[in-house]
Amino acid sequence: MMDTQAAGWTLAIHGGAGTIPRAALTGGKEAEYRAGLMAALEAGAAVLRAGGTAGDAVVEAVRALEDCPLFNAGRGSTFTSDGTIEMDAALMLGEGKAGAVTGVTRPRNPIRAARAVLETGRHVLLAGTAADAFAAAAGLEAAPADYFRTDHRLAQLQAARAQDQVALDHDVPARTGTVGAVARDAAGRLAAATSTGGMTNKRPGRVGDCPVFGAGTWADGTVAISCTGTGEAFIRAAAAHEISARMRHLGETLEQACARVIGTDVPAAGGRGGLIAVDAAGNAALPFNTAGMYRGVARSGAAPVVAIHEA
Repeated sequence: MMDTQAAGWTLAIHGGAGTIPRAALTGGKEAEYRAGLMAALEAGAAVLRAGGTAGDAVVEAVRALEDCPLFNAGRGSTFTSDGTIEMDAALMLGEGKAGAVTGVTRPRNPIRAARAVLETGRHVLLAGTAADAFAAAAGLEAAPADYFRTDHRLAQLQAARAQDQVALDHDVPARTGTVGAVARDAAGRLAAATSTGGMTNKRPGRVGDCPVFGAGTWADGTVAISCTGTGEAFIRAAAAHEISARMRHLGETLEQACARVIGTDVPAAGGRGGLIAVDAAGNAALPFNTAGMYRGVARSGAAPVVAIHEA
């Protein structure tokens, strides 16, 4: 899915890349995922239609995905090997501001905790119980552990334990993954947001690419990117920043830079997945090297579009 526009606003979202076999989306399941994606697009688009900022738009889009138990973030997060839930989230604005949290267990919406870190301006990344305490002190809504636990995530943990494997969420039944949003607002500002519950059966304390700026999340004056997939590979490839670097230093288009990173760099680093990106001109790219990626695009003057498989 590729989209180009010269002006106005653009919003792209993802709900994770992975195997996503069509057979797993029967019995109305595909309609549920599409509805979840549309709701997130509308949450972000409403901000942009009203003249709001790209930063506010991506936070609202990701917040909607965190609230939907179908996706691996917030309420639908995966379990660690200890049967606990540890969540990560990141927000970056094109003007160079950034905030992230990792290993949080209490904020109902981790992306709002990431925004609170950004707004303090003092630190960029807070971790674990200290990040939970920061979110509480900032007045953000907390949720009990049971709020984040879902039956299908527990089944995934049990399946991963039975196979003695650490599984990317999209490698086991009910496949979904990290969520994210990128936007260019009507004033030309760029922003990226990403949120995740990580890997099923991951070691407690594991940190993936989501809160690592330049790996899973990046925004500058050139492009905004949110990634999904094998987090360790995206970190090794500095995937999100590499797209910006190729555009700025090699003069590549958004499509060329994204194709190189997803088609060559991430696989060479031992991983697979996808990403969403919006550049300063409002062009959007949504490439992936898996069988599918939950994704969508909305822009001023056009109807929103969502998709799951390549065709």
